Amino acid sequence: MGIMAKATWEGAVLAEVCDGRGGGNQYFPPDAIRKEYFKASEAHSVCPWKGTANYSDLEVNGKRNAGAAWFYPEPKDAAKQIKGYVAFWKGVKVER
Repeated sequence: MGIMAKATWEGAVLAEVCDGRGGGNQYFPPDAIRKEYFKASEAHSVCPWKGTANYSDLEVNGKRNAGAAWFYPEPKDAAKQIKGYVAFWKGVKVER
């Protein structure tokens, strides 16, 4: 049995999974994400060993949390296991 994890913000469940990928952050697979809460963002950052991260804004009940979710669409080899998986910060509660 894998890790049970759930991400919530403003009372909405953003993602829920029985087999997330851990580490310092909980990464959720793309099929565990409730896409209706995600809005495209132009923000990016670079991790020396993971590669370039893309960010998404979250929108729940008219409230926006800019850049609160991120993922690596084409990670470096050292992080290939999290390709497309989504992690959260900026007030998003992740329970394991």
